[in-house]
Amino acid sequence: MLTRYRVLAYVTGVLLVLLTLGMIAKYVLHLDGAVDFTRVVSIAHGWLYVIYLVFAFDLGSKAKWPVGKQLWVLLAGTVPTAAFFVERRITRELEGKFAQNEAPAAAKA
Repeated sequence: MLTRYRVLAYVTGVLLVLLTLGMIAKYVLHLDGAVDFTRVVSIAHGWLYVIYLVFAFDLGSKAKWPVGKQLWVLLAGTVPTAAFFVERRITRELEGKFAQNEAPAAAKA
């Protein structure tokens, strides 16, 4: 569950950075080919962001996050580079919880 969230967070983050660069190339630099590039990347990002939302929501509901934290994680895929920082923080937090939950189970065995 955490792995699929992490993969989609990275993919969404990379596509959003590429989309931002494509928009700069299209509207600021007026580069040839930027229109097609941004079209392809925006479609890919849009569809994969929907999957990211599903995975992030599933992870947050199982981790029992409050609504504010859940929204923060869900919106991270809309701000360039935010997904990388949010993913890292969430991974550290959940890996710590998983380690705490496994320690008592190992002691009982």
